[in-house]
Formats: sequence, structure tokens, C-alpha cells
Amino acid sequence: MAETSKSGIFERFVPMLVLITVVLAFVVGVLWQKVDNLSGTGGTGTNNLNAGNNPPAVNPPADINGKLTDDQAKNVPALSDSDHLRGSKNADLIMIEYSDLECPFCEKFHPTAKKAMDEYGNKLAWVYRQFPLETIHPRALPAALASECVAKQGGNDGFWKFIDKVFGDQAKYLTDDGLKLAATESGANGDSFSSCVTAKEFEGRIREVITSATSAGVTGTPATFIFNKKGQIWLVPGAVPYESLKATLEEALKS
Repeated sequence: MAETSKSGIFERFVPMLVLITVVLAFVVGVLWQKVDNLSGTGGTGTNNLNAGNNPPAVNPPADINGKLTDDQAKNVPALSDSDHLRGSKNADLIMIEYSDLECPFCEKFHPTAKKAMDEYGNKLAWVYRQFPLETIHPRALPAALASECVAKQGGNDGFWKFIDKVFGDQAKYLTDDGLKLAATESGANGDSFSSCVTAKEFEGRIREVITSATSAGVTGTPATFIFNKKGQIWLVPGAVPYESLKATLEEALKS
């Protein structure tokens, strides 16, 4: 009789336990999705121009479509002769990316930007600007310095070869030996490269770029600004998929 009673109680509780399990699984799934979304576009290492609940550092948030206000646009440095340019400075659109060579989101975005360059051809140019996140990426500044030392010897071609190599295999190239290997594979002389890196020859320039980027509202990487011929600017925050980048490029072309 006692066994029958226990069996009846257990059978009554089984549906309730199943329901509780389903609800808990749903809650965990929702929380996981939120964490994943933050990691992809708005978490540490990405730029959202102070969107969401973050307090504005310099400027108010951009419009929801990514287009900057006139006041915001004034703070974003335009293309200059000191920039690392891939493509023509006379292109219809200039894509200026603030990036960190140790940032996993930047590595993820790199082939997306390359795909845009392949599709848009001479309509699009790409600028890489240094924004090493030193507090969370200890190899970011050494890598940035290394890339500038390669550019000193090999110009834009050498610089972009180096960038492509590092983003192609961060684990291999972000060590001291790896940076030197990437430099020589990009055409730099090893001894000259080492002397340049040891002297931290370009650290002052890199910090100037960081300061100007911060004034423009950049808080993380990748942060990509799209300029059109009219001087209008759009922000592409984080490692967005190609479809999102293309949508912004098309809007900038048509405006």
C-alpha cells in the first residue's frame, strides 16, 4: 500500500518536473543568446559608439541607421597622407577601420572587409588605423608597432601584407618571434625591423591616432567609418556580417 502511494505521488510530480525543466532550458537559452549577441557586436573589444546603456564618452549615439550627425562627423579624422591606404584615395567611398591586431572580432571582420574590396573594386578604398586595446590585449601594442616598422620599409604594400598575415593566424604571429617572421615574410629586413621595434619608433604616432579616435567616440574595435563623396559618414560597429556592411556601403553610395 505504501509503495502504491509513493508511486502515485511520483506520477503526479513527473509532469511538473518536466514543465520546470522546459522552462529552465528556455531561460538558459535566452541568457546564452544575449551573451552571444554581446560578444559579437557590443561586448568587450567592439565599438558601439556608446550605444545601449553605456554612458556617452564624447558624443551622443549615432542615428539608428549608423549615419553620424554633423557634429559627430566633425570629430572623425578624414583621410590623410599618413594613413595606410588600400585602394585609391579618389574612390567613391573610403572605409576607415580602427582596429587591434590581437582583437578576435577584428580578425573575424578582416575577411568581410576584404570581400567588400573585391566586390566594389575602385569604388571603395580601405584605411587601417591603430587602436590597440592595451588593457585587455597585451600583444596589441607590440603588434601595432611592428606593423608600422614594416610600413617604414615596405610602404603600404608591406604594411597590408603584414596585416593580412597576422589576421590570418593570430596564434602564430603575435609572439615576438611571430611578429618578426610576419615582417620578413612581408618583405622587411629582419635586423632593421628589430631595431625599429626595440626603439618603439612609432609609439607616439600610434597614441596620437588613439587620442583622435577617442575624440571621435571610438571605444573599442573594430570600429569602421564609411565616408562618401559628400563628406557624410556612417558607423559600422563591431564585426558585422557582410550583408550589414554592404547595406551601409550601398546607403552611402546612394546618399
